[in-house]
Amino acid sequence: MADLDEIDRRLIDLLRKDGRMPAATLARILGVSRATVQNRIDRLISRGVLVGFTARLRSDVETVPVRALTMIEARATDNRPVIAAIRGIPEVARIYSTNGRWDVVVEIHASDLATLDRVLTEIRSIRGVTHTETNILLTEL
Repeated sequence: MADLDEIDRRLIDLLRKDGRMPAATLARILGVSRATVQNRIDRLISRGVLVGFTARLRSDVETVPVRALTMIEARATDNRPVIAAIRGIPEVARIYSTNGRWDVVVEIHASDLATLDRVLTEIRSIRGVTHTETNILLTEL
């Protein structure tokens, strides 16, 4: 994910917020042409960075089989590169800043345990991530 530039990251962030946003709107927000947006989306899909587009649901009707919270400790005082890399992972639903032992908390939505394992491996391989701890969410009370 290190080869994603700022426009790619911003594009992914916009698509996460609204996967149905028209290319012309994305282009206007990003300050690039519509063709550039479409080319970047196509490239992100062909590289496997974008694996699909989906609808987001309220947490009380969420249908994702495996949800987890991963707490992350980062080595650097500037967490922006770590957060940018995490944003590029499609299964990452939300990213939270926090205080205390952990620098960042990530909510992961995975289709199965093998996918969760792959995402955790990817997070642990991000330069600057020193420790993680993950809790699988069972039942919302």
